[in-house]
Amino acid sequence: MNAPIDWLLEGEPYIQYRTRRDLLAQAESHPAVQTARAAMLNSTLVQNLLIDLSGWPGTVIASHKSASQPFHKLTFLADLGLLATDPVVDTIIARVMAHQEPAGPFLLPMNISTQYGGSGQDQWAWALCDAPLSIYALAKFGLQQHPAVQAACQHLLGLLRENGWPCVVSKELGKFRGPGRKGDPCPFATLAMLKALSVMPDFNDSPACHTGAETLLDLWQHSADRHPYMFFMGTDFRKLKVPFVWYDLLHVLDVLSRFAWLRDDDRLRDMILIVKNQMDARGCFTIESVWTAWKDWEFGQKKTPSRWLTLMAWRVILRVEQPAGAALIPAGS
Repeated sequence: MNAPIDWLLEGEPYIQYRTRRDLLAQAESHPAVQTARAAMLNSTLVQNLLIDLSGWPGTVIASHKSASQPFHKLTFLADLGLLATDPVVDTIIARVMAHQEPAGPFLLPMNISTQYGGSGQDQWAWALCDAPLSIYALAKFGLQQHPAVQAACQHLLGLLRENGWPCVVSKELGKFRGPGRKGDPCPFATLAMLKALSVMPDFNDSPACHTGAETLLDLWQHSADRHPYMFFMGTDFRKLKVPFVWYDLLHVLDVLSRFAWLRDDDRLRDMILIVKNQMDARGCFTIESVWTAWKDWEFGQKKTPSRWLTLMAWRVILRVEQPAGAALIPAGS
């Protein structure tokens, strides 16, 4: 079974662009890539996303899991392939970087009630389930080597334990901690940190990434009986959904598949097999769980196969199964 390239290239400009870049490995200078990218930047969906994020940071965070959170929109914008040199992106970056803790992490407005150990007041703060995602987006925008991004990354790296990253928040949030044992790793914080480090060239093959990856793969291997901080890897976890917002199978695979040194891990390939088993006869995938905040996008429905989901699934599959160093699909095929 091959990826349905022709079908993907019939999709919206952002799907065409990422298909050409991620599956066909066509260079940014390729005329078809440039055409798709220009159309993507001018599309109503992307323009609306830029307008929305230009008011960063938006509303006070209630739930990190909410797909409408600005920092989830920010990571999606970065995943599309926008750069700091694109119109409006520089404005968004400046607003993100305007609020940074002296120790490093970028801040967001939050309100944790006194019932959960917070102050009950709106305040600028960070948690390990959001701070790495700001780093990821800024790095993807092209700021991997920016001193502020490096400082934020180094600070969060220092929070690593031998079993992954724990549930940690800035001092402004008081004694808040998620529903789990203090010594457990937080699966989502670990996933978010791996995501950020995967796009930082100095850290992609670091001991920290090896520790974090082992944490997630070990949780998968023992998913029947280990659920730290109430993150399960059961039926809901295995439903295919995009964009990448929370702790689910394809999101975990998208991050872990970025590390070439994991490609032969049996646990990773076991996860890949679950995805492949949900492919239809044409090589397409259908959304199984929808984030309603993204209902205007082509992946905001469960009735027909989704090109964006199909692209994300095939990208993961081919990262793991293609020979090391090979293009995912030869350009021009």
